[in-house]
Amino acid sequence: MGKKRDGGGLTKTQQAAKFLGVSVLAGAVLAGLALPAAGALGLAAKGSVEGFDEIPANLKTPPLSQRTTILDANGGEIAKVYSRDRTVVDLKDMSPYVQKAIVAIEDARFYQHGAIDLKGILRAINKNARSGGVSEGASTLTQQYVKNVFVEEAGDDPDKVAQVTKQTIGRKVKELKYAIQVEEELGKQKILQNYLNITFFGQQAYGVEAAAQRYFSKHAKDLTLDESALLAGIVQSPSRYDPVNDPKEAARRRNTVLQRMADTKAVTQAQADAAARKPIKLDVSRPKNGCITAGSGAGFFCDYVREVLLNDPAFGKSRKERGKRWNQGGLTIRTTLDPQTQKSIQSAVSSQVRESDPVAGAAAIVQPGTGKILGMGQSRPYGFGTNQTQMNLSVDQKMGGGAGYQPGSTFKPVIAAAALEAGKNPDQVYSSPYKMPYPSPVTTCDGQWRGTDMVQNENTTEVGPYGMKEATAKSVNTYFVQLISDIGICPVTKMAAKMGVERANGNPLEQKPAIALGSPEMSPLTMANAYATFANAGVYCSPVAIESIKDSAGKALTVPKTSCRRAMSEQTSKTINALLKGVVEDGTGKQAGLQGRDSAGKTGTSDSRYAAWFTGYTPNMAGAVWVGDPAHKRQMFDISIGGTFHDKVFGGDTPGPIWREAMSGALNGRPAPALPTVPLGDSGKAKDDGKGGGGRHDRPGGGGGHGGGHDDKPGGGWEIPGFPNLFGGTGG
Repeated sequence: MGKKRDGGGLTKTQQAAKFLGVSVLAGAVLAGLALPAAGALGLAAKGSVEGFDEIPANLKTPPLSQRTTILDANGGEIAKVYSRDRTVVDLKDMSPYVQKAIVAIEDARFYQHGAIDLKGILRAINKNARSGGVSEGASTLTQQYVKNVFVEEAGDDPDKVAQVTKQTIGRKVKELKYAIQVEEELGKQKILQNYLNITFFGQQAYGVEAAAQRYFSKHAKDLTLDESALLAGIVQSPSRYDPVNDPKEAARRRNTVLQRMADTKAVTQAQADAAARKPIKLDVSRPKNGCITAGSGAGFFCDYVREVLLNDPAFGKSRKERGKRWNQGGLTIRTTLDPQTQKSIQSAVSSQVRESDPVAGAAAIVQPGTGKILGMGQSRPYGFGTNQTQMNLSVDQKMGGGAGYQPGSTFKPVIAAAALEAGKNPDQVYSSPYKMPYPSPVTTCDGQWRGTDMVQNENTTEVGPYGMKEATAKSVNTYFVQLISDIGICPVTKMAAKMGVERANGNPLEQKPAIALGSPEMSPLTMANAYATFANAGVYCSPVAIESIKDSAGKALTVPKTSCRRAMSEQTSKTINALLKGVVEDGTGKQAGLQGRDSAGKTGTSDSRYAAWFTGYTPNMAGAVWVGDPAHKRQMFDISIGGTFHDKVFGGDTPGPIWREAMSGALNGRPAPALPTVPLGDSGKAKDDGKGGGGRHDRPGGGGGHGGGHDDKPGGGWEIPGFPNLFGGTGG
């Protein structure tokens, strides 16, 4: 704002500075610092005018850090998070008593003096000289406000805080000049309002509104006389006058404030006496700060929201800038979290995997077509104690998770989609022996892969030939290895990218045929969102957690929206739907099937059983469940999970039932549309494509020219004309 100038071109601030620098500054500095009376005056006065002129003209006041409130999709509170518990309010929303109390005890002549109280300075100098130390200061309310601005700007950096609060002449000179400016520009009422909003009242409460809530569980506008005096008394020494820890000392200080109010005619003596007779009655609201306070296991989702704000350029050009915005707070963030879904996820996971189990469980559910994250939960609670963690087991490393977990056979539908898009028919048959070398060479995006590693199926009874339908239902490894050798690895990694399938640690997918077995480490959220592509007619939508954000003034901020793209044809998605419906109806995922609803999905077990999965979907929700050791050390053989013993864990017998329970609760009372599918032929009947029933003569394990067989004999043998039971039985 503009400043008035005299005939010589000096502003009022500069005039005051010149005057004070010559006549009063030394005394003001002396009165406010722990310096002996003799000898310091000349040191303080020397060069004081020059010092004033070198100080920048404007005090830059940072926005006050406040609480940020995170809400679910229905507007219910998930958590409040803040670096400083503060809610900024107008003066009209503060009790007149608390305004009078703070003035009476901190600066009784606030409305009579300017930025500097000359009478107070002289009084303090006189008293301090007699005592030989500092028994009385002379800082005005305005000077204290300026000091608090410096502290606020320093944030939580202890070195910066120490620097701005250090008792030095230079700091005091700086405060004095800025106090003059503040008085000139803001006026008394605004200064008082700002002071009451910035000041620390102990118990993690900054500002009078937070203090009123902390000590009395009420708004600042509702504070009574005795309560106002109590809060005003805390400011001088929040630890000494803490009414929670030392009510007697706090009461003595309160009564001092009340008497001071009576002496300054802010209240009558009778009012002060009556208030002083009242016992201190607190109604303490303990600080509930951070995602750790969220219910229904939503602490990890809350943390994910924080990571979105810290990572997305929509909230600032650099992470440092975004971090500053987050710490400043004052936001109201409405998220996509559906409370019904969240409650169901957490109940399903925690009821079937105990927090003390040697392995953990995690799950995430998203909405196809919107990318909205409806919920995420895990068996190990958010916290710092035994069997607790701050790692979000459902998400990628950059968003607060770990390095991910091998998804095993839940990756196979990505391969199937790539093959269908490349022109393969779902009736494609391969010899699919129990064990075979990886085909070599196999084309990649930039050349060829060569190797001699072996691959085998789960059971010795799993011997082809198989078509895609039964190979998917039974999760036959060798079938998908032969399929990927036919189409190459590049179409698979490209399809994965289109479906948002990325490694949890951010590294690229490796160009190896072992990708057919789900070797790259993924997070549950990634897999859930990828499968949502099948439910959404082949269109992928990126995950989102935030619906809207408003700042402390109620202004809407721009938030990142989902980005959708076609990953595959609608025909391909319908074919995958048909294949994966077979998994839950007649395949390895029977235990995950939903009652009265169309659903589809896939089981998965990683190499050496470090992880087990079930990922599936309905038209309106897609979810992934993972169970395993986050440290990738404990194999799931001879293990008890949730009180149930397993000689070895499968994707269908542990993650599958968790998925069923989580999805059933999440979908309860909601529509049950049908999954669009295409009819699949009898996958046991091989088409004659010159490759011997799908086997390849020029590849190891390619098989001969046998066709035929049936997929309607659970556990039975494959019958090839002229070769009864040649391949033995096939297990589920």
